[in-house]
Amino acid sequence: MKITHINVSDTGGGASRSAYRLHDGLNRLGLDSRMFVQHKYTHDPLVQNFVMSRDPIIRIRRKMRRSILEHAMARYANTIPEDQTFFRDDRSPFQDEVYSQIPPSDVLQLHWISGFIDHESFFKWVPGKHPLAWTFHDMAAFTGGCCQDLRCGKFSQQCGACPQLGSSDQDDLTRQVWKRKNRYYSSIDPERFHIVTPSKWLQGEVNRSPLLSRFKNSVIPYGLDLEVFQPRDRRFSREVLGIPLETKVLLFVSNGLNVRLKGLHLLVDALKGIEASKDLFLLCLGPGALPELDHFPNSHIRSVTDDRVLSMIYSAADIFLLPSLADNLPNTMLESIACGTPVVAFATGGIPEAVRPDVTGLLAKAGDTQDLRSAILQLLGDNAKRARMAVNCRKIALAEYGINLHASRYLSLYQGMLGRAVE
Repeated sequence: MKITHINVSDTGGGASRSAYRLHDGLNRLGLDSRMFVQHKYTHDPLVQNFVMSRDPIIRIRRKMRRSILEHAMARYANTIPEDQTFFRDDRSPFQDEVYSQIPPSDVLQLHWISGFIDHESFFKWVPGKHPLAWTFHDMAAFTGGCCQDLRCGKFSQQCGACPQLGSSDQDDLTRQVWKRKNRYYSSIDPERFHIVTPSKWLQGEVNRSPLLSRFKNSVIPYGLDLEVFQPRDRRFSREVLGIPLETKVLLFVSNGLNVRLKGLHLLVDALKGIEASKDLFLLCLGPGALPELDHFPNSHIRSVTDDRVLSMIYSAADIFLLPSLADNLPNTMLESIACGTPVVAFATGGIPEAVRPDVTGLLAKAGDTQDLRSAILQLLGDNAKRARMAVNCRKIALAEYGINLHASRYLSLYQGMLGRAVE
């Protein structure tokens, strides 16, 4: 069986890491899995990079298309609020120059395609009976452009007057995008299209969508290589990272420290209410500027590309902190659990499906910094509970989040889709 995964990149973000792990897991099962990406960062020969055409006519058309897309967003430049989530149009400057480069396959597997794959030209190009699976890593596929709607709910009613654009116009860009998606998706044969969500929460949002509720969907949680993401020796990990051995370490990880959706500003507010102590240490991992935090010792690692080193970072921590205001099933959460590090998080999106109170961590009310602080202090003050949670975390990771289980679930899905396609 040949599977082609289409994604913006092969690494460089949660969706890309998840897509690449699935690709790798399917190859471990003996399948012919390949990736087709706009940006290639790995040296994997099975990942094919899109090459932009140098034809003068196509280049002119691409430049004109970029100008149209930039103009569509420019009208909101002065109204977009500070806490806007990542936003993407359904259109792409590349249009149909992409499709001749996609490797031949039995199943096409879409992941995060915004800005790379032009929806209209793609759904016109893909053969009518070709099995097509699409894994949603956020809400972008069925909203008017936002990746997380922050409980706005307008995607269930055609969007418009978008709070994330600071718009009061009912026929704004989001409604135009929503209506175009409705037209594209209406042409898809439900018998050859299947949606996958990593969390039950996101599945519920899909089922609320007038665009997509008619299609079959399944929940398949993300998978990890549990030989890589496993508990490491805490003392050794701290020595390597230069972290004081006797402190209690709080860990925050994000692909962008300044992305407000990830909630570092709320975490800082919560920590400021904790009495200064030399026994507490904050470790942050991710690009961006670390806020001023003179309250207690802290350290900032800007980037880690090796997953084994990443597992040492999780293992060095006593608690992993996840103050996201909206999220699906974060890779960082699963990685921490696999390494036996309990999680304190806001109860939002798919997070409660893995952060199970008093089992793998504690939950706080979304956006409530006082509740977050209380949960942190509760877990810091109970060494026995953290030890029990560490054992639970690893057991649950082994039972639910292994890469072989993850890939096998997708294989069963593809086999079923091919069976239907043959019929």
